[in-house]
Amino acid sequence: MISKFFIEHPIFASVISIIIVLAGAVSVGVLPIAQYPEITPPTVAVSTTYPGANARVVAETVAAPIEQEVNGVEKMIYMSSTSASDGAYNLTVSFDVGTDLDMAQVLVQNRVKLAEAKLPEEVKRQGINTKKKSTNIVLIISLFSPDNRFDELYLSNYATLRLRDVLSRIDGVGDVTVFPQSDYSMRIWLDPPKLKSRNLTTEDVLAAIREQNVQVAAGQIGQPPAPPGQSFQYTVNVLGRLTDIEQFENIIIKTAEGGRITRLKDIARIDLGGKSYDLTSGLTGQPSASVLIYQLPGANALNVARQIYTTMEELQTYFPEGLQYKIPYDTTIFVEQSIEEVFVTLFQAAGLVFLVLFIFLQDWRATVVPAVTIPVSLIGTLAVMLAMGFSLNMLTLFGLVLAIGIVVDDAIVVVEATATYIEQGLKAKEAAIKAMNEVSGPVVATTLVLLAVFVPSAFLPGITGQMYRQFALTIAISTIFSSINALTLSPALAALLLRPPKKRKNMFFLGFDAVFRKTENVYAGMVKTFVRRTAIMLLLFLGLLGLTGWQFTRLPTGFLPIEDQGYVMASIQLPDAASLERSQAVLERIDGILKKTPGIQEWVSLGGYSLIDSTNASNMATVFIIMKPWEERTDPDLSMAAILANLQRQFFRIQEAIAFVFPPPAIPGLGVAGGFQMQLEDRGAVGLRELQQMVQELIQAGNAQSGLTNLNSTFRADVPQLFAEVDRTKAKTMQVPLSSVFNTLQTYLGSYYVNDFNKFGRTWQVKVQADHQFRMEPDDIRRLDMRDARGNMVPIGTLVSVDQILGPQTILRYNLYPSASITGEAAPGFSSGQALNLMEQLADRTLPSSMGYEWTGMSFQEKKVGSEAIMVFALAIVLVFLVLAAQYESWSNPVAVILVVPLAVLGTVVALVMRGFDNNVYTQIGIVLLIGLASKNAILIVEFAMAERKKGKGIREAALDAARLRFRPILMTAISSIAGFMPLVVAAGAGAASRQAIGTGVVGGMVAATVMSLIFTPVFFVVMQRLSGFRKTKPEKEQTAQKKIEAPPSPKEAG
Repeated sequence: MISKFFIEHPIFASVISIIIVLAGAVSVGVLPIAQYPEITPPTVAVSTTYPGANARVVAETVAAPIEQEVNGVEKMIYMSSTSASDGAYNLTVSFDVGTDLDMAQVLVQNRVKLAEAKLPEEVKRQGINTKKKSTNIVLIISLFSPDNRFDELYLSNYATLRLRDVLSRIDGVGDVTVFPQSDYSMRIWLDPPKLKSRNLTTEDVLAAIREQNVQVAAGQIGQPPAPPGQSFQYTVNVLGRLTDIEQFENIIIKTAEGGRITRLKDIARIDLGGKSYDLTSGLTGQPSASVLIYQLPGANALNVARQIYTTMEELQTYFPEGLQYKIPYDTTIFVEQSIEEVFVTLFQAAGLVFLVLFIFLQDWRATVVPAVTIPVSLIGTLAVMLAMGFSLNMLTLFGLVLAIGIVVDDAIVVVEATATYIEQGLKAKEAAIKAMNEVSGPVVATTLVLLAVFVPSAFLPGITGQMYRQFALTIAISTIFSSINALTLSPALAALLLRPPKKRKNMFFLGFDAVFRKTENVYAGMVKTFVRRTAIMLLLFLGLLGLTGWQFTRLPTGFLPIEDQGYVMASIQLPDAASLERSQAVLERIDGILKKTPGIQEWVSLGGYSLIDSTNASNMATVFIIMKPWEERTDPDLSMAAILANLQRQFFRIQEAIAFVFPPPAIPGLGVAGGFQMQLEDRGAVGLRELQQMVQELIQAGNAQSGLTNLNSTFRADVPQLFAEVDRTKAKTMQVPLSSVFNTLQTYLGSYYVNDFNKFGRTWQVKVQADHQFRMEPDDIRRLDMRDARGNMVPIGTLVSVDQILGPQTILRYNLYPSASITGEAAPGFSSGQALNLMEQLADRTLPSSMGYEWTGMSFQEKKVGSEAIMVFALAIVLVFLVLAAQYESWSNPVAVILVVPLAVLGTVVALVMRGFDNNVYTQIGIVLLIGLASKNAILIVEFAMAERKKGKGIREAALDAARLRFRPILMTAISSIAGFMPLVVAAGAGAASRQAIGTGVVGGMVAATVMSLIFTPVFFVVMQRLSGFRKTKPEKEQTAQKKIEAPPSPKEAG
């Protein structure tokens, strides 16, 4: 026997444990820290711009060709795109979790290359970017000027010139976006009347700029081959690209008789302005430039944030006077706080377990043996986690917290068995050897059972598979170390430390023993009754089983609990076609609301930007609202839910816009908001107007449901627009080239990208556009002029009629279909699963056959989870049964263990209902754990009952003795486990929702598992033994009669 060797060689056993601890201790400083393992689907982003094009043109000429090629790329799960009215196009392709992102980027890039030939020439000039990019904004850096010395344009370009390149080089940064996106540009603001008076058109201006602002390679003097005697070689320099405003002002547009020259400054205003004026940025009501840092998929957010803080401290030393920075929005603060809270929970759990052990064992020597198991098993687990590429995240730490209650179990069994033999008079070493002969089997059996539960769940696909994997394998590893410890160090320590119990005990222990003995006697009496009335007990079991199944299916379902991550977000939408100025006015009103709202620290506002659609629109705005630290918000009125409700009430009073506030998604990078996101699709090409009508009907029907709230959509198909219809027949008759008509419109109204100039060591764009006063009203279009083939000026109004129409502001496409996004949340008291089901029912009832819907983001993953959870539970139970059947060489005995498992779920259901929680991924992970724990308790009774049967005892007697003998160890292990889990149940602070979710399910289930195991396992053992025919004798009355018949006659009877 292996344990006997270690009992006789305690130093050898200690050395093994010390090596395990040392390996784990070395790993602590190396293990990466993260909120979650890599569970976010990797994404590849494709982006380009079609200057001057509206959303419909971008969708038809850019989106359609690219997406038709990209569709179906290997391991893609879905793709979504936005075509905006400012000509911007963005496509995000999402892949299965675990996909090699570098390969995915290459595959997408190859597909985009195939589509390039079908794209407009102007789009090709702008370039098409394909890059790995997460949708997760790790943090936002705000540049601001406290004394208003610098304006937004300066702040934005300072960020572009001095910060963006440095930050982009940081390992783990996927993208750096500066708001407002107003790169320096040489802006040439044309004066149409002055052009007309000089008989000039926009094409003349563009041609002159192209001719005189050009990069020239003038060559060299004396460059080989040269004749002999050439002594010098000179590089020739010429003024090619212009660099400053004065040089552009002096560009010659036209020369006339008498030496008259028309320069660019005569017909235009030139300034060094911004490439775009479509966005604004503010920090707590003050103008700023916002630098958004996106994480590279698969990167560690904490490492990224740490490097950014360090880099910004270094860059700050070069800031000009009057320029400062702040990092108001930092998602990693929540991660750090959450991990810290779980570490605190870990130590609390260990302390509570130690206290419970001491109360039961009533001897510090006996308490030390299982207590030593905790650091050996948990610290040793860290070494294996490092080798397997795991991180210290919420799931692995939950695994370690829950493992505390498991790893002491085996050691408790060893101590309990050894102490029993010492009380019978054996010496400690002999008692340990005899105890290990008895308990080695159960220790190995329970370990195999736990491995059978956890290891298979680690091979599930997708996000849930990743979540189960790290949790399950962490517990499995710690269980293996616990078993090694129970077979080596625990018996060695028991032989060294344990002594016969003291005859004199203090009042507390005497009282505890008295209560426990009374409880044990009551339990023994109950079991005696139960095993005699097996039919009634089986009926009771079936009733409880039915109740468990019925209540479990009635539990509201969810994916992950909504966490207080320290910040919320607001989306603001003004009436269609509202100007940026009006959006800014609403933002100023929201600034006033946020200043007066308790619990809010600061906020970052982005005017003209929609976070939901990731597009620019003049009537949209986004606000990132950062709350005060968790320790300053212990008052329930300052909780995230209370702040959300307070802000929503105040936002409803804003008449000029629709403003709604929402929490961030539970998993960073999986969607942009908490709640659900449904994509309605126009699959029958019925048109965007009909799509909007269906969206409005669905939102109206959804808001009427008590289980849904905050339904909203940014999709608008009827935004007021202008349609300039060119009379092509008349144009050709008047000999006006159509290209002149379109170029004139694009140049005056849409800003025309001519070429580039160099300044500050960068290349910037030269853009031509009509000055603002000449493009204020629709009639201004008719006043523009162009030239016919004969050289005569023709007003554009003679060829173009301008009508008011309605059209889309942004066109979304989802998996190739024109789409509209509907976001919303489950109402208080309802789960996200119920909300998804309600939305599906409404969509099925409302949508015509030409339209369909799909879920995206967090909702897509939640719908995938449902069937996987049931599969995990079923697989775990089947494998436990098979492992026990192989070990017992019996099909019937494992059934006595397995039948108890479903009843443990009843406790979970009751606990969740009592606290109003839903059945989410954390709850399901807890149920997997319960399958192992419930089986473990039952195994202890069944193992000892089988041993008693082999000694010749009857079925009932064996079951009764086993239940009585294992009552104390089962109760001790259960109470120590529950004590270890309790800090999770009462968690507060960052990440509390997750800890409460898993703690509540496990504690409720553990209580039920303990009670049900103690009550039903003896009954199941008796029933299964009878059914298997494993009875040496008949029932007791028949035994006595049989003995009398077969016994030899006594002397008296013979006489």
